Amino acid sequence: MRITLVGSRHFGVTTLDMLRKHGVDIVRVVVADAEDRLAAAAKTAGIEVVVQANPKLVVASEIAPNSDLIVTAHSHARVSKEALAAARLGGIGYHPSLLPRHRGIAAVEWTIREGDPIAGGTVYHLADRMDAGAIAAQEWCFVKKGETARELWERALAPLGQKLLAQVIDYAKTHNALPARAQDEQFATAAPKLAG
Repeated sequence: MRITLVGSRHFGVTTLDMLRKHGVDIVRVVVADAEDRLAAAAKTAGIEVVVQANPKLVVASEIAPNSDLIVTAHSHARVSKEALAAARLGGIGYHPSLLPRHRGIAAVEWTIREGDPIAGGTVYHLADRMDAGAIAAQEWCFVKKGETARELWERALAPLGQKLLAQVIDYAKTHNALPARAQDEQFATAAPKLAG
């Protein structure tokens, strides 16, 4: 399976490492910033790196030819319809909430702000609307009393993301398709970026 990885930062690097251990061919890494640690890790591994022309949008020409799947890992860019069409199975991403709850850029912060006793992660199909595609895999975890967003992310949500992405990748390799179930819109909430 040929994968184009779009992402950044530590979660992008750990996703790169996880994918390399799951017997897939990472044919290209797409980043918004040439100085990002994911770009450095990909170059060290001998993987082609492409820097997005627009940090808010991934376009078809940035996806490696003959990609089977696009995987996003800590990317805040929208993947265009044309880019998704460039990969045989489209694309998946990880969102650190139980989608459709807390859609948006600050999901973990909103989980803490809302006092949610339970959090979770979702691997979802990339779609026109941000964080609104079909669910490929989802799992929950408890939130500890007094836990900060960063503590929750590091303790539970980042490792859960790696686990769920690996499950979906393994499913795709076995079934040549992605699992999918629609999000239940009655539970949708927004997690806009918090000020300051």
